Amino acid sequence: MSEKRYITSVAFIGLGNMGGPMASRLAGRGFKVHGFDLSPEARQRLSDAGGEAHETPSAAVASADAVILMLPSSAVVEKVILDDEVLAALQPGAVIIDMSSSEPGRTVKLAATLHDRGHILLDAPVSGGVRGAESGNLTIMAGGDQAHLQEVLPVLEKLGYTTRIGPVGAGHALKALNNLMSATHLLISSEAILAGEKFGIEPAVMLDAVNGSSGRSGSTENKWPNFILPGTFNSGFNLSLMVKDMGIAVSLAESLGVSNQLGECATALWRQAQNELPEGADHTEIVKWLRQKTR
Repeated sequence: MSEKRYITSVAFIGLGNMGGPMASRLAGRGFKVHGFDLSPEARQRLSDAGGEAHETPSAAVASADAVILMLPSSAVVEKVILDDEVLAALQPGAVIIDMSSSEPGRTVKLAATLHDRGHILLDAPVSGGVRGAESGNLTIMAGGDQAHLQEVLPVLEKLGYTTRIGPVGAGHALKALNNLMSATHLLISSEAILAGEKFGIEPAVMLDAVNGSSGRSGSTENKWPNFILPGTFNSGFNLSLMVKDMGIAVSLAESLGVSNQLGECATALWRQAQNELPEGADHTEIVKWLRQKTR
């Protein structure tokens, strides 16, 4: 039986809207955090929170018991973790936790590649947005071996609530499917609310009623009241990332032979919004796009 692993130091690669507050939470809760991000400002924020910022990913992983990745895509994850300098710097038998929204098929292949080099890959994408990252109330959807997951739970429990979804790749599959549902909810909820508004009903009145009725969703309970009605549109989750996740979910369903007609239609509409809204738009700004379509 292998010796139990105790994690005291964590490398955190990707210190953006989500990764930044997550790394800062770990740095303030008993872990030595070695962080890297391309942004000097993001690295400075980690230093201010008590972590140690590094100039390269390889320097960040060199002294870490576990490595967390919070990056934009599978392509970036692979580029970072399979870099020759990073692979050479990893501790023997390193546990790598991909908390990004990655493609499940590529995650399975990456896990096999890392396994051949003596390392372990878990996928643990999150839901809960920037507020959840800051408060430590993220929903974490984990994929991978149960024993390895148990070893990293002391880290993950500082970030949120972890559920093992299944084998490696299962977490990334569910995260994409979750975001397909979330985006479809937001689209149809927004169309309905704008129709009611055009009829003469105040959106806040509609939300109060709907949130006690069968039409409620995370969009009516959270996104509309907190980011859309105030006009801030600052949920911290980019519209382009939502479209990426929707595409992953639709492709997964297609590869499995599962009917996904509504998902395909919703994804097509979101892609149209992405093309017509400014680059870097928050995903809640799809309401602005819908308003533009209102006659």
